[in-house]
Order: sequence, then structure tokens, then C-alpha cells
Amino acid sequence: MQATRRALLALPALSIPGLAAEASGYPSRPVRMIVPFPPGQAADVFARLVADQLSQRWPQRVVVENRAGGAGSIGMEAAARAAPDGYTLGIGTSGTLGVNPGVMARLPYDAARDFMAITNIFLVPLVVITHPSFAPRSMAELVAHIRANPGQPFASAGPATAQHMTGEMFAHQAGLTMSHVPYRGSGPAIADLIAGNVQLMFDSTASAMPHIQSGRVRALGITTAYRMAALPDIPTLAETVLPGFTAAGWSGVVAPIGTPEAIIRRINRDVVAILREPAVVDRITALASIPDPTTPEEFSAFIQSEIAKWSEVARLAGVRLEG
Repeated sequence: MQATRRALLALPALSIPGLAAEASGYPSRPVRMIVPFPPGQAADVFARLVADQLSQRWPQRVVVENRAGGAGSIGMEAAARAAPDGYTLGIGTSGTLGVNPGVMARLPYDAARDFMAITNIFLVPLVVITHPSFAPRSMAELVAHIRANPGQPFASAGPATAQHMTGEMFAHQAGLTMSHVPYRGSGPAIADLIAGNVQLMFDSTASAMPHIQSGRVRALGITTAYRMAALPDIPTLAETVLPGFTAAGWSGVVAPIGTPEAIIRRINRDVVAILREPAVVDRITALASIPDPTTPEEFSAFIQSEIAKWSEVARLAGVRLEG
């Protein structure tokens, strides 16, 4: 497996004789794209966008199959166990490939060894939001407030979600004590925030944006390294209280380990081209997300860094899920 990965990382795009020919006949039958979550979630929405665009470019359709359950582990196991021929792809996410390895002891797939990275699709920044009546008006004031009031509750979309883990990482790096209040999704959590039942939440910009724009919640900081064009006045945590802080939700395309390198390159080339089309860029940014086309090498390195980062956060915060 390691040899296969090293070969992929060292491979110039289709420079080995015969690889271009191998990819030229692909695909000769429909391609299945497994999304490990129910329809309607961001990973599903953007996977369908990519699948529809690929279906227009390729002589065969790309069919999205939702295999939800087990914090995404059911769908990812199915993708990992599929034949490595390019006809089954998986949508790996910040949760399934980044967080799960550090929080699930009995994960039925190996995020680092069972997949070949193709490209990321999008990043969705997270945002620190509060009820308008909450005293802190900036990240610096929030840190000072929590330091003076240890145990400050914060809401999230659920245990071991990107929102929860980002809150835990923030608390650790800032040297704060906070209390996690998990909900069953962003919707119920933000509804309680708007009602004033909780005062602080880490949420995705995709979920929080309408409420920020309406003034029902206040945004204090963005968790990505750079500010968002859609929220230009909201500073990042890195530029205010925690230099170097970065966290985001994401999802991208992977294939079972052993998939021919030529096919990996072919899919990468076409998906990256799609993610650079103005209409697709507009569609993704309209949903408060950021297109993130990458090379296979870049995406592989990113996944490895995410596993290391979130495993350390899980260890420090004692976050575990039953697998």
C-alpha cells in the first residue's frame, strides 16, 4: 500500500508509456460515487454537482449513491472495499477521513491506507457565532470572558463533528475551559442560539450565513486562514487571538487503494477543470463555501495532516465515539 502511494506521489501526469492509453478508454460503463451521508448535506450537494458535470463530460453517467450511517463509516467502508478499477469513487470528508480515525476505535476502514486521494472539492469555513445579547463583541473579548467564566457552554452540530472539534481545539489553544453542548445537527443548535438558550456556537458558514445576515446571530471570527469574501468584515481567529489557527469542513474525491494511477489522473484533471468553471465557482461560493481543487499529492498530504491534527485534539479533549 505504501509503495502504491509513493508511486502516485512520484508520478508525473501521464508520463509513463501506456498510462495515457489506459485512461483514454475510461469510463466505459457508469461510475458510482458513494456519499456516506443522507441527501441534502453539503457533501452530497457538491458531490451531485460534480457528478452531474462529469456525466456531461464523460460518455457514461456518474451516479451518486447515498450510504449513510455510523458517522459516515458505512459508506466509506463500502468505498474502501470496492474493486479498485475507477468505477467506484468515494466522497471523503473532514469527518470521515479527518476526525473519525481519532475518535472511533473500531473504524471499519483505514483512512490513511485504504484510499487514493484524487482532489478535494470544497472547504467550508467555520464561524464563531453568539446571541446578540452576549456581552463579548470580538474574539479578544470572548477569550477574556471565558477566562473569567470557566466552563462557558458552546453548542455544536453534534459530538465529534467539525464544529465540536474546532471548539475543542480553540479551547485548548487558547488555554480555556469550555463545556460542549451537542445537538442533532446545526439546525436545532442554531435555533436554540437564536432563542437565547445557548449563547455561543461554532457552526459552518453555510449553515450560519442567513442568520448572520439577518442579525439574529453575531459573528465574531472565521476559523480559516483567510477572511471570507462573503464576510469581509469578520476577522479570522488567526489574525486576532490564535496565530496559525485554521479549521474547516471539507469533502473530496477518493478511490480504493490500487486504482490505476492513470485513472486517478484522468478523474483529477476533469474534476479540477469543473471546479474552476465560473458557474461552478459561483454555485459553491453562493453556498458560503470555497472551491478547493487540488492535485492528488496535495490532497493526500492534506488528509494526512487532518488525521494528525484531529487525532491530537481528540486525545486532549477525550472525545470518543462508538464505532
